[in-house]
Amino acid sequence: MSVPGQALPASVPAAYLAVVLLWSTTPLAINWSLPAGGYAFSLFARMLIGLVCAVCVLMLTRAGFPLRRAVWPTYLVGGLSLFGTLYCVYWGAQFVHSGLIALVFGLSPLVTGVVAAVWLGERSFTVVKLFGMVLAVVGLLIVFGRGEDLGGPHAQSGLALMLLAVCINAVGLVGIKRLGGQMPPLAITAGIMLVSLPLFGLAWLVSGSGVPTTVTWRSALSIIYLGVFGSVLGFGLYYYLMRHLAAVNLAMITVITPLLALVLGALLNDEAVSAQVWLGVMCVSAGLYLNMASSGSRWVRRRQ
Repeated sequence: MSVPGQALPASVPAAYLAVVLLWSTTPLAINWSLPAGGYAFSLFARMLIGLVCAVCVLMLTRAGFPLRRAVWPTYLVGGLSLFGTLYCVYWGAQFVHSGLIALVFGLSPLVTGVVAAVWLGERSFTVVKLFGMVLAVVGLLIVFGRGEDLGGPHAQSGLALMLLAVCINAVGLVGIKRLGGQMPPLAITAGIMLVSLPLFGLAWLVSGSGVPTTVTWRSALSIIYLGVFGSVLGFGLYYYLMRHLAAVNLAMITVITPLLALVLGALLNDEAVSAQVWLGVMCVSAGLYLNMASSGSRWVRRRQ
């Protein structure tokens, strides 16, 4: 639960902005990392780099890495959620423009709100929120209707995989919020990666893609960026915010990321976006903004 109007640490808005920027660039980095031997290899390499970095930071800062029995439910829920979410995202990223990854994940506040209402009792639905949900869904339908402008012949299937990833991510987010308690954010990040890494490794072996013989600098740097910043820093800040913000408000990070990601994709990756797709994006963003505006205070703190 949250307490509107209660003061938050000054670091929370800064962390919020950092996560927005990281998540706006992550879809493009995912797209650029795929040629490095297939999505299964890219995923495994990203998680391996991320886990090594997270453990090193924990050792250098002497923050501790809890491995007692009580923390494993959190790691397990988060690890399974991370695996399911990212596997669907990387699989679908082969078929859609990078900016549309962030667009579909913009719906996570809606899904998270429903899951949080059922699991955490965060009852915050109003007429305005419901209208915002309808507007966001209409926007997504507009985007889906323009299949030829989404990135490839299987783009609509790719977007469907993104929607599945959103649902998995929402369940994992609420589960971690419920089980994580006051655990250090970086420890949660490392524990979740520790659980998910064998799953990503198994998926890579099953895919049969093997180790790539050639890797471009752009692909290699993208994987490193995703492992260090997109995983360790991004997830660490995200779980830090979970300790201070209600689940629905936390998911509002995705309100602005679709617009930024689409702009970056158009500027840096030559991804053409039609007027119809932009209309859908604006509808989704407007719907999400209505949800955020009707929540009252932008920065609401969890009840300790």
